[in-house]
Amino acid sequence: MTQEFDIIVVGGGHAGCEAAVAAAKLGSKTLLVTMDMTKFAQMSCNPAMGGVAKGQIVREIDALGGYSGLVSDYSAIQFRMLNRSKGPAMWSPRTQNDRALFTTKWREMLEDTPNLYFWQDSVTGILLESNIAVGVSTSLGINLKAKSVILTAGTFMNGVIHVGEKQLGGGRMGEKSSQGITEQLVSLGFNSGRMKTGTPPRIDGRSLDYDKMEAQVGDSDARSFSFLNRYPIKKQRDCHITYTNNTVHEIINDSISQSPLYNGQIQSIGPRYCPSVEDKVQRFADKDRHQIFVEPEGWKTHEVYVNGFSTSLPLEVQQKAIKHIPGFENAVLFRPGYAIEYDFFPPTQLNLSLETKNIQNLFFAGQINGTTGYEEAAAQGLMAGINAHRKNTSQEALVLTREQAYIGVLIDDLITKGTDEPYRMFTSRAEYRITLRQDSADIRLTPIAHELGLVSDERMDRLKEKEKQKTSLLRAVKKSSITPTEANDYLIDQSSKPISQSVKIESLLLRPNVKLEDLIPLSREFSKTNASGHYQEEVIEATEVLIKYAGYIKREREMAQKMLNLDKVKIPTPFNFEIHQSISTESREKLQQHQPVNLGQASRIPGVKPVDISVLMIALEKHVSHET
Repeated sequence: MTQEFDIIVVGGGHAGCEAAVAAAKLGSKTLLVTMDMTKFAQMSCNPAMGGVAKGQIVREIDALGGYSGLVSDYSAIQFRMLNRSKGPAMWSPRTQNDRALFTTKWREMLEDTPNLYFWQDSVTGILLESNIAVGVSTSLGINLKAKSVILTAGTFMNGVIHVGEKQLGGGRMGEKSSQGITEQLVSLGFNSGRMKTGTPPRIDGRSLDYDKMEAQVGDSDARSFSFLNRYPIKKQRDCHITYTNNTVHEIINDSISQSPLYNGQIQSIGPRYCPSVEDKVQRFADKDRHQIFVEPEGWKTHEVYVNGFSTSLPLEVQQKAIKHIPGFENAVLFRPGYAIEYDFFPPTQLNLSLETKNIQNLFFAGQINGTTGYEEAAAQGLMAGINAHRKNTSQEALVLTREQAYIGVLIDDLITKGTDEPYRMFTSRAEYRITLRQDSADIRLTPIAHELGLVSDERMDRLKEKEKQKTSLLRAVKKSSITPTEANDYLIDQSSKPISQSVKIESLLLRPNVKLEDLIPLSREFSKTNASGHYQEEVIEATEVLIKYAGYIKREREMAQKMLNLDKVKIPTPFNFEIHQSISTESREKLQQHQPVNLGQASRIPGVKPVDISVLMIALEKHVSHET
């Protein structure tokens, strides 16, 4: 291949696919290099997208013009809005997906994207000129040239698979690992590390007794991830829940010395929040059972994913233990669970644009940065694709802030704090959870994407209509009253105190368990003033949130403004923190190591004291004064 590209994306996983789409849509001639073109955005672990905080990320990706939401909707076999019983900041959409359809749809959409080209090969190194990435070399001895390179290698860099004492080189079961890139980057001054993840056995669903399990059905009012709602779910498949027991735990404990996690064979760190079944049994010995989610892999397959039984125990132990789970007595395995170790690069070596500090025009995205999860990878890929294009075209990087998006929280956490275990997003990581709700992702981000050229006028028109409806509904609710005759039966049903006179609908919404969608049809006054009003379900929910949580939203915005003021105080790069002796030694060391680009980022570095931020602010003022 002799042609040159604007951007080369290495790896066809979730990060690579979103990176390639973003760059190509913005006008960059983009080449996506992957080892297997039949496995774009492969769901290597569970066949699902979204979940707590992760669902918010998928909606943000969609709002920015990414494809993860659309593909998830197209391939969905079940939809659930998690945490409905909690506050709206916790509501998190999740789809169960057809694994094969997911990959097939991704390939279709990739091939339909203008400016996007493909090459099936393994990348073995980065081409450099004067410390600038200018392309990649491949296992076929081909040099591919580009202005920028985005590396999204997933679990493939020096990947090693563990099943009991057996070790296999590979990035996924049955797929070879990638060699050479880590060694080159380390020789160029990068720090690398090893991380571990795992996956459970896959089971022939025909061998399971679902009558012994609890059915987990999808929402009757199934929504969609994408704000375009192009692929509404018309039918759904049930998932099921069962549990381990003491017999299962005894089998695992008796074989614990054969687990690579406990016999020293695996040295790297795995995800604390998603432990293997061995870890569960060992660390939580007081529990007599652990939950297992039985998840179908698609519409036309019998394969079942055993969520909650991730393991690297020997095959014979896996088979023995799993047959004692209720409903699994006659279980037939399609393939064993396994653990995988792989190389990553601590993300503190990146700028907030995801460009590396050591090498210009080289970007990292996905598990190479120490994250886990399809959603986290896709979000990073999207931002890397945008920023590689903007770097090539001499534009300022797009950096989403913590009050703008979960994506902003994700990247800021990685670059500012680093990670010593696989990072995944939780709602608890975000300070502005109420303003970062899943339903508001389009309001927050689509105008940005439209200005960049990532989303269509159609999407902006949808957003404008949604905002128009919300404004209209909010005004109507604030004006309309409801009488005791209209409201009291409903209030009593909700265990809420009846009213003795007409009150504004808005005031009733401040009560727990009282919903706007229920009050609207009860109020004659509302019906009269809004005879022609038909509001989207999401608009009604968003309006209710604005009323119920007005005080919290106000406080979050005030806090966000304070942090934004700190983010506006730029720190020259590079900056010698060591000469400022009035800053404590620990803070100086941390600041010198991380080289934050603004005062807000400096304040979020672990170990940097608040008092030292005040001292640094004075030092920066003196620096600016001296410079001028």
